[in-house]
Amino acid sequence: MAAEAPTYFTEALLLLGGAVFAAPLFKSVGLATVLGYLAAGVAIGPVSRLISGGDDLLHVAELGIVFLLFIIGLELKLSRLWALRHAIFGLGFAQVLVCGAVLTFLAAELTGLDWPAAIIIGFALALSSTAFAMQLLDEQGDTNRRYGQTAFSILLFQDLAIVPLLALVPLFAPGGEEATGSPLQEFAMAMLAIGILVVAGRYLLNPLFRIIANTGAKEAMIAAALLVVLGSATLMQQAGLSMAMGAFIAGVLLAESSYRHELEADIEPFRGILLALFFMAVGLSLRLTVIMENWVIILVAVLVVMVVKAVIIYGLCRLFLRSHDDAVRVALILPQGGEFGFVIFSAAASAAIFPPTTASILVAIVTISMALTPLSVMLGRYLIRQEEEEQMEENFDGAGSDVLMVGFSRFGQIAAQILLSGGSNVTIIDNSANRVRAAEKFGFRIYFGDGLRKDVLEAAGIRRSKIVAVCTRERDTTDRIVELIQAEYPHARLYVRSYDRGHTLELRAKGVDYELRETFESGLMFGRKTLEGLGFDEDTAREITQDVRRRDEERLEIQAVEGIYAGGDKVKTQPTPEPLIKPSRESRRLDPQSAEPAETAIE
Repeated sequence: MAAEAPTYFTEALLLLGGAVFAAPLFKSVGLATVLGYLAAGVAIGPVSRLISGGDDLLHVAELGIVFLLFIIGLELKLSRLWALRHAIFGLGFAQVLVCGAVLTFLAAELTGLDWPAAIIIGFALALSSTAFAMQLLDEQGDTNRRYGQTAFSILLFQDLAIVPLLALVPLFAPGGEEATGSPLQEFAMAMLAIGILVVAGRYLLNPLFRIIANTGAKEAMIAAALLVVLGSATLMQQAGLSMAMGAFIAGVLLAESSYRHELEADIEPFRGILLALFFMAVGLSLRLTVIMENWVIILVAVLVVMVVKAVIIYGLCRLFLRSHDDAVRVALILPQGGEFGFVIFSAAASAAIFPPTTASILVAIVTISMALTPLSVMLGRYLIRQEEEEQMEENFDGAGSDVLMVGFSRFGQIAAQILLSGGSNVTIIDNSANRVRAAEKFGFRIYFGDGLRKDVLEAAGIRRSKIVAVCTRERDTTDRIVELIQAEYPHARLYVRSYDRGHTLELRAKGVDYELRETFESGLMFGRKTLEGLGFDEDTAREITQDVRRRDEERLEIQAVEGIYAGGDKVKTQPTPEPLIKPSRESRRLDPQSAEPAETAIE
């Protein structure tokens, strides 16, 4: 054993070095890091033969998929999962059934295999790679986009489909009809395991984490997180389900836990390194001799499988009312074979359904299709129309706070930080899907919705809000939101971001509780700091700033009565800017309308 230890260390160093070198290199040239890990595995294994036994490493590295599904589950509440039920059991079921049937027919007709072997091959190739697809979605920040949720729903049903596919292997094996157990018994075992996991998740896991958290032992918390993930995965595996499914269910059950973020932070490093190891193990397991001997068959099969799956998935997505762009994205991120195909093909070869050479060719087809997936995703950029801004599903679970903020552009983001730092609860809605996703990366919880719709305001809890902060950018949009709220919710207190001086006067005429020009305070602060840079002491600069603010408010009160051009020629379409002069302190005190700032003229 002592003699083997240096070999293990050397292999570990080679794998770590390959990951450190390949991932940044491929990322720098615009390719996915997944492709870099694959290339590193091929270079270390089949090409240079520095490491052998990629199949053994693959079994360990599959834990990366387990951790990945656990983290995905943490992001999905049960209510959210229920909302995806139609995509999971409708679109997901249709994808597996149609793709499996078509690929089965092609396998039987083009290769001459008997029907049991063709069924195993066709339906195994219908499965896609959860690890590849979810990693690509995560890298692009698209996991929570509509097409990302659709792709995830299909992958989730594929994980469920692994169970009956593995059950078919002993049934189709020579003499397997007498050897198979009761399907009803296997189903009962699976349901029992799920039931045990659900009960443990609801009644045991939160108290367990609470006890460990109270001890303050960080390492015990990490150990508990690993225990939950691996324990739930093992339970599902013993019941005949996939380990990834068990980890996913555990994650969903902990999605409502107050320890969710800490669990995610604890698991994330393991997830990242094991997923990288998985992709490298796929490259290590490639048999170049088999590929070289059958490269024409493999190349044609890869293209046929990817094109057939992409076309079918696109058609089904359109049938299930997905947009053209979303259908293209889903079709081009799921055309590859899946990692569970390795398991199914190995089991089928062991059961003598087809020879080991066929299994090697199939593994090569799946692996190469995985390697080509980042390229197919890049191809999708040229096929989408980008006709309109993406829409997200409206979900207002947990909405309703003292402050309802409508609009989360730069102005709203700064204001929200003040409110959150002061301990106030804020419900934020915005109609930009891109802004919603970007805000989530920085820890903001905002809801997708249009503040011009009464039903959205109701769902966001406007009746429970003490203040409604309208922070939208466009002047017309702001006016329409203010008018809607004043008409439907006359008792709501309105704090509004105004566009310019004229807009300020209009909002005051409408009777809003408070308004602020979007650039006024920042302009005052900039001018004050510039004075200090010129040598003014802080007190003098602050006094001058306060004086300008006071005179501006006095002018606004006059203009609210006499019009924005009060004091000028009302026949002119634009006011004439008064010269900017440096008034004496006495003149500023005696004449509040002297030295008119340029803002009055410009706005």
